[in-house]
Amino acid sequence: MLKVDDAPRTVRLAGALVSLQGLAGLVFVIALLVGGVSGPGTNVYGEAGYFAVLTAGVLACGIGLLLGKRGARSPTVVVQILLGGVAWYATGPSGQPEYGLPLAAFCGVVLYLVFNAAGRAWSLGITEGEMSEDQ
Repeated sequence: MLKVDDAPRTVRLAGALVSLQGLAGLVFVIALLVGGVSGPGTNVYGEAGYFAVLTAGVLACGIGLLLGKRGARSPTVVVQILLGGVAWYATGPSGQPEYGLPLAAFCGVVLYLVFNAAGRAWSLGITEGEMSEDQ
């Protein structure tokens, strides 16, 4: 039986990538606040607060995976699926594939890292030697 903090390298790498997403969200929140202060007649504090809450959740998922917490895996998958929808919208309807395609690839890499054999075995709390071929 694996300990909670015995996460495989792929899961920890996924945690680092999700943490990067959270840091990008933090940069976005700061940019909103700076733009809201400097721009006349603009009030973006509510929007910045909304994105700050979302960013905190993404950062929590990334840090959780880095620390080997199994409970961070499912929210991470949900975040990546939602960001995959954002990537699709950026690529298709918005006509900006230069943003959408890299984001889709990034999300795909994170999903692969948490769903590969080592990540699945870790999430189930079993060693890779205990995992049968059909799982």
